[in-house]
Amino acid sequence: MLGNIRPALAPLFAAVLAATCLVAPARAMVSSGGASASVDVPVASVLAVSIDGLNPRAIRELGRDRAPTLHRLIDEGASTMNARTARELTTTLPNHTGMLTSRRVNADRGGHGVTWNDDRLRPRTVHAAAGETVRSAFSVVHDETRPTALFASKTKFTLFKRSWRSKIDRFTVRENNALLMRRVRGDLLNNDRAFRFVHFSKPDVVGHDRGFLSPAYLDAVADVDRLLGRLIAAIEADPVLKNGLVLIVTADHGGKGHSHSDPTRYANYRVPFMAWGPGVAADADLYELNPHYASPGTSRTTYATTPPPIRNGAIANLVTDLLGLGPVPGSQRQFNKAQDLDLN
Repeated sequence: MLGNIRPALAPLFAAVLAATCLVAPARAMVSSGGASASVDVPVASVLAVSIDGLNPRAIRELGRDRAPTLHRLIDEGASTMNARTARELTTTLPNHTGMLTSRRVNADRGGHGVTWNDDRLRPRTVHAAAGETVRSAFSVVHDETRPTALFASKTKFTLFKRSWRSKIDRFTVRENNALLMRRVRGDLLNNDRAFRFVHFSKPDVVGHDRGFLSPAYLDAVADVDRLLGRLIAAIEADPVLKNGLVLIVTADHGGKGHSHSDPTRYANYRVPFMAWGPGVAADADLYELNPHYASPGTSRTTYATTPPPIRNGAIANLVTDLLGLGPVPGSQRQFNKAQDLDLN
């Protein structure tokens, strides 16, 4: 049965089959950190996708006909259209740093310190911005000798390669989103990796130029929906990926008009958060699955809000949890440090 499975993953795939098919599901305790896994059995791989500038309204306005992939993730996975960005800033680089580290922004409060949103070379690393060594999901996964990759469509993401150079096995930047998708697809089909992070920029680029929620912006979201659909098709064509990979989709910020820089604006700080794959509940609301988190309505919320909202910065600790690893060292309670964001 395992003859066609990639050798590096055959033992883990066999274990997953045994756990899911031969015994009744039980909440698995991870080996480091002692937190309960977000799915019944830790998976072999996680693909996290950030769609830059994805206002959840776009998913509704496009509907199932023009955004079939995103609606499929809602129907077949666990999701919310009312997650939150970092409180401090609703810009690209600070929020992606939060996704990778599960930290807030402000360095004087234990955050990652990345407050800029351009290609500057000083501070040169996230560590320099924070004034201390900052671990990431790449750090935790790679330290377990499990390969990683980062695919981005903005050159400013080289900050992450400089910061975690030895922890990111493949780093690719292509501003053309379709070309980037082809690179990701090829990597999925030809390489065994535990964690891949992918960034699609087109909705944000078009939003700044033509207006967020404009017809041109909605077309851009529909284009990325098609690219995401091709990645899912590649996953479903490979039995190892289909049975062992969880997909996470979120955004760094929303947007309205030609901007998203005002962190007090609802259209900017509200983002979607979706998960899909083996062990993930189908057609489930993430807040209903997680009563220890609370949907914040239209409120911006503070980091002291209890129960907290689900934030895009939960990704790093969700990734490590899904892979059966402990939380990212230095991460924060408001960003799933307890690894208690459940997907089933």
